[in-house]
Amino acid sequence: MSKGLIIVESPAKAKTVERMLGGKYQVKASMGHVRDLPKSKLGVDVENNYEPHYITIRGKSDTIKELKGAVKNSDQVLLATDPDREGEAISWHLSKALDLDADASCRIEFHEITQKAVRDAVANPRPIHMERVNAQQARRILDRLVGYTLSPFLWKKVRRGLSAGRVQSVAVKLICDREREIEDFVREEYWSITAFLKADADCPEFPAKLLRKAGKKIDISTGDEAREVLRDLEGEQYEVIKVLEKERKRNPQPPFTTSTLQQEASRKLGFGARKTMQIAQQLYEGLEIGPQGNTGLITYIRTDSVRVAAEAEVSARSFIKDIFGKDYVPDRPRRYKKKATSQDAHEAIRPTLVTRRPDDLKKHLSGDQLRLYRLIWDRFVASQMESAVLDTVRVDIKAKNYLFRATGSRVKFPGFTVLYQEGSDNAEEDDSILPEISEGQRLVLSRLEDKQHFTEPPPRYSEATLVRALEENGIGRPSTYAPIIETILKRDYVVLEDKRFHPTQLGFVVVDVLNQVYPNVVDVTFTANMEARLDEIAEGKLEWISVIDEFYPPFKKTVDAAEEHVGRVKIPEEVTDELCPECGRNLVVKHGRFGAFLGCQGYPECKFTKKIVRSTGVNCIVCGREIVERKTKKGRKFYGCSGYPECTFTTWYLPVKKSCPKCGAFLVRRGGKKGYLACVREGCDFRQDAPVAGKSKSSS
Repeated sequence: MSKGLIIVESPAKAKTVERMLGGKYQVKASMGHVRDLPKSKLGVDVENNYEPHYITIRGKSDTIKELKGAVKNSDQVLLATDPDREGEAISWHLSKALDLDADASCRIEFHEITQKAVRDAVANPRPIHMERVNAQQARRILDRLVGYTLSPFLWKKVRRGLSAGRVQSVAVKLICDREREIEDFVREEYWSITAFLKADADCPEFPAKLLRKAGKKIDISTGDEAREVLRDLEGEQYEVIKVLEKERKRNPQPPFTTSTLQQEASRKLGFGARKTMQIAQQLYEGLEIGPQGNTGLITYIRTDSVRVAAEAEVSARSFIKDIFGKDYVPDRPRRYKKKATSQDAHEAIRPTLVTRRPDDLKKHLSGDQLRLYRLIWDRFVASQMESAVLDTVRVDIKAKNYLFRATGSRVKFPGFTVLYQEGSDNAEEDDSILPEISEGQRLVLSRLEDKQHFTEPPPRYSEATLVRALEENGIGRPSTYAPIIETILKRDYVVLEDKRFHPTQLGFVVVDVLNQVYPNVVDVTFTANMEARLDEIAEGKLEWISVIDEFYPPFKKTVDAAEEHVGRVKIPEEVTDELCPECGRNLVVKHGRFGAFLGCQGYPECKFTKKIVRSTGVNCIVCGREIVERKTKKGRKFYGCSGYPECTFTTWYLPVKKSCPKCGAFLVRRGGKKGYLACVREGCDFRQDAPVAGKSKSSS
């Protein structure tokens, strides 16, 4: 008797699913897509309702041949690709390549790879959802029409090898716009004054910020103004005029969506979006877990939903009660409000089994797999826990006609924070712990501190904040954020330095040219509206051909017209202060097929070139030569000896021009946002707090 056949995308997923079905089905992998538009030509018949011309992807002929043989020997074929539009399209392409009836009940989907979910799916097959397929086709065709129309235009007007994309170009524009905001920003000086006070002479001091003078907000713009305030406060008494105590609740964050997982993994783990998705895919598809065999550890990873299945809620609440106690379980299961733009097709990302703790998996997972699983597990469990309760205190203090304010908080009940606290893109000052203070009480002044500050421009985008901006603006969808970032980096439109995106001269030029030729292609609102229309195609509300036809003819006409009136654009040279050793002219940054390099400004008369080497000003602890910045093949920054390959010393951490007081080696900056300095030498345990920028003066 022949077995049934199930086709999934990957071998790992195939292995997991086959084990769960107990040998009743043979499970094969398609290795992703088997058909696509050809790379060598447009592949879309614009004169015939945008009919796509699909071909077998190079290298997939043997896979299709093997799958056809398996189909021939099976009495039932089920397509179990991922439960999203891309997965639906892969199933449809498989049905075409394998001569299956797409209208028959040949498609199954599951949102977690557990025995129950897989068996329930096998028992309830359905036809292929053509509206989802059409939405994916529309996206693919739109992207092809935009890319294959604008890219040749950029080759003619800027330089060969460039590309433009319907979504990637908007991402580059966001980064360029932010850079221009930073360039145009005018720093303004301001000063703060803080009184450090004590309840009595034997108590520890606490800070109180100066807020008002004579009932009006006080703005101090210069050091002279600050010193005048200090003189005015000399010898004054500090009296408490108001104490306001409140109980405040902090609620947990919802379980992860694709976007929030990428953001938090960037902030807490230092993972790029692609790395996060690669590891999450491994956790979803299944890994060897001892005697259990290949096991899916988390639910489906491409989702914009914060919804959780009822049985997962029940399981989490029971687990929390057993481990943390009944006080940590809310009266009712926590339900989170979905965003208006959420498709809500899948659950939030959560562990498939809440009782499978991260520590239970230590010997089965790699370090990065365990770190990401722990992040997902912690966030999900915390999302179902009781709120944290804080006692907050606000104290208003009067000195002459000046008003100072001190704030403090104390944890009354930790709630979910015993397990998890969300990361932040901005450093926040911690509230002080205030002593017992009552209204009318006189306080002891320890010291007054005036401090100079400058207003700051908006920060450059990190991977986390760029993903958030794309999501908030409706640009792309959960599955597209990682490829967008990868593409704009690969094309040299932006570079990632110190975990922040900086646009290149090329990025500025491309965005400006596209904005001149067809502004909609880099317009946030237009791109977001197109995403909404693709959603409507998936819901069966719009016809995919009409959406493309509404966009393409005017777009093509505009680009064709631009061929005539837009001249060739020269990319501004980045002139360095390094001089050519052969002719004495300045070297400039040039770009070739293997990336950036330095070349003589006098080219073609002088053809001198050299590699770009970024110095750190620190010498190697092994051989004494200079430590320089380098990059891995995947673009990750590290630091190594300039004497390579004779000397192979490297470190991932930024060297600083300070010596270790214990052993004399140089120090490196470690520890993320706040950071600390540590000795680079293995085995030396020296570390100290990193210096904080800012000027301050004190008087008492």
